[in-house]
Amino acid sequence: MFIGHWAPALAVAARNKALGVATLFIAGQLIDWAFFGLLLAGVEHMRFSPGISAMNPMDLYHMPWTHSLLGAAGFAAAFAALLWLFSRDRLAALLGGAVVLSHWLLDLLVHVPDLTLAGSPPKLGLGLWNHPWVEMPLELGLTFGALWLYARARCPAPLRLGVLVAVLLLLQGVNWFAPAEPEVTAGTSLLAFFAYGLATLAAWWMGKSAANSA
Repeated sequence: MFIGHWAPALAVAARNKALGVATLFIAGQLIDWAFFGLLLAGVEHMRFSPGISAMNPMDLYHMPWTHSLLGAAGFAAAFAALLWLFSRDRLAALLGGAVVLSHWLLDLLVHVPDLTLAGSPPKLGLGLWNHPWVEMPLELGLTFGALWLYARARCPAPLRLGVLVAVLLLLQGVNWFAPAEPEVTAGTSLLAFFAYGLATLAAWWMGKSAANSA
C-alpha cells in the first residue's frame, strides 16, 4: 500500500474543515515517515529480496517501533495530542489520530507477514502483494474514490486537482514498476522522503484552492 494510505486522509478532509488536507497527508504516511527515518538511523531495518512477494521486493524484517499495532497506536496518540494542543478541537484530533492508525490497518491487508502487535512475533499480513489483480485496483479505487469525495465536497481548482492526480499516479507507477534497488542505502530513505513530500506539497497546493480550506 502506497498512495492508498492517503485515502483516509482525503475522506476525512472532505468532511472535516478543521483539518487541512496536507496535515492529513502527513498523518496518512506518518508511520512510513518514521520508518524511513529510523531506517536511516539504523534503528529499524529492511533489505531488498526480489521474490519475497509478487509486487514488492522489500523484506521488512525489523520494524517493531513503527509497524507494530502498539507502535502505530502510539504515533496516532502523539499526533492526536499535537493536533489538540494546536487546535483545541477534540474531534479534529481524534480524526487525525485515526488517519495515522489507519496506516497499520491498510498495511495488514497487503503486507506479507511482517507486521506485529507489539514488536515481536507472531508476524501478521494478509499478503495482497501476492495478488496484483486484487491489490492494484483496490489501491487505485480507495485512493481515487476518496479523492472524488473530497473534490465533490470541497471543489478545489481543477488544475490543482489534476496535478495531484498526476503526482499520485506517477508515484504509484514508480512504486509498482521501477526496478528494485540492489541494496538499502541512505538514498532509500531520502527517495521515500522526497515522494511523501512531493505528494503532500501537491495536496497542500490543491487544498489552498478548496472551498472553506483550513
